[in-house]
Amino acid sequence: MNGPLLEVAGLTTVFDTIRGTVPAVDGISFHIRKGETLGLVGESGSGKSVTALSILRLVQAPGRIAGGRIVFNGRDLMTFSERQMQSVRGAEIALIFQEPMTALNPVFTIGDQIAETLLVHKRATRREAAARAIELLKAVRIPDPAARVRDYPHQLSGGMRQRVLIAMALACGPSLVIADEPTTALDVTIQAEILDLLREMKSSLNLSLLLITHDLGVVAGTADRVAVMYAGRIVEMGPVRAIFHNPQHPYTRGLLASIPGATPGRRLRAIDGSVPLLDALPPGCSFGPRCADRMTVCATAPPAEYAVAAEHTVSCYLHGNGSAKP
Repeated sequence: MNGPLLEVAGLTTVFDTIRGTVPAVDGISFHIRKGETLGLVGESGSGKSVTALSILRLVQAPGRIAGGRIVFNGRDLMTFSERQMQSVRGAEIALIFQEPMTALNPVFTIGDQIAETLLVHKRATRREAAARAIELLKAVRIPDPAARVRDYPHQLSGGMRQRVLIAMALACGPSLVIADEPTTALDVTIQAEILDLLREMKSSLNLSLLLITHDLGVVAGTADRVAVMYAGRIVEMGPVRAIFHNPQHPYTRGLLASIPGATPGRRLRAIDGSVPLLDALPPGCSFGPRCADRMTVCATAPPAEYAVAAEHTVSCYLHGNGSAKP
């Protein structure tokens, strides 16, 4: 893992509403190295999925990217035309959607949908694409792929549909795969199988992976580094071991403490309150009203990002005596 494959700097994505401009992603920065898995975690509404759509420049009106840089393989995607972005989407950066039943077209067979990915990017002839679709289904462990390739999405189970989305994502050999809550709608057993499959595909194909989830257990077993997101901002980021064994932000500590079974025999702990509405964020630190460690300064301005260890940063006034990153 040498230089970054993807570098996001100061990304801001807003939605223009009748009540004004609402920031869904507010000046976030992170990078993903070649062959690395970055876990992006946070509660629903924290901006994780908008981040994924922003990277691929798929944010639809009234949303828009208001600022920042998205550098992939040394190229700033913000300078690309729509035609240039179409050649990147699917071929170089692939997205695995959260809900396969809505991501797959119900009137086409899964074989046709996988083949279409190859045909659109001119990676195969129609005959080659049909054969490749069977190979991809076999690679994602779908039994009897030669028969299943003629099935429609409704004929498959939830786990099988998710495998089809993975096959489609891998069809053109992308360098980066963005998996947006890939196990949310699946039962625990199938979740484990899908995560094993993602790990196997990542290792065998030397992929980089942005894994978006609210499940810290998924991150612990899959990611190399973790970025914790809250109300459109990244509040803590670092190696997975550091985040789980030495969390520095009160929000991260609250998330870890709320995991069932973390403290056997004790009542489940929860973070007081809820994620604020993006058009009504509190002044200063967005987490301030829910934070047990809040101070007067927390309501003045959003805290800077402080380095607390190697590759471990946190945006919190509790660490105000540390070294602030520029």
